[in-house]
Amino acid sequence: MDKHSNWFTRSARAASKFTGRPLCFILALATIVAWLVSGPLFGFSDTWQLIINTGTTIITFLMVFLIQNTQNRDTEAMQIKLDEIIRATKTAENSLLDLEELDEETLDEYRRHYEELAERARKKVHERRRQQ
Repeated sequence: MDKHSNWFTRSARAASKFTGRPLCFILALATIVAWLVSGPLFGFSDTWQLIINTGTTIITFLMVFLIQNTQNRDTEAMQIKLDEIIRATKTAENSLLDLEELDEETLDEYRRHYEELAERARKKVHERRRQQ
């Protein structure tokens, strides 16, 4: 891992932790309240409105990338854990490892196969219940 991605990963984790805490929400709320209270001082001018619009747009823009980075890391970690469970299960189908890398058509084939298996299993349960 190069220095830039390592720096970004550490920064993204720290920012994600901070922005997910109640303190960050309170700070954001306090900023909005301060902006509202300052309205009369600035005569509710266009500049006064522009300040909050610009600030929230910039923060939203940056948060999109932060959220995407966090989701990417979480998804990748979950996929690795699922792959390990599949690999470690003796009766599991190891061809299911790394499915997220396959094209849509192949994924659809796997989905149809497992939908058929589920349907057969439901029929067996339904038949057993009728026999009881």
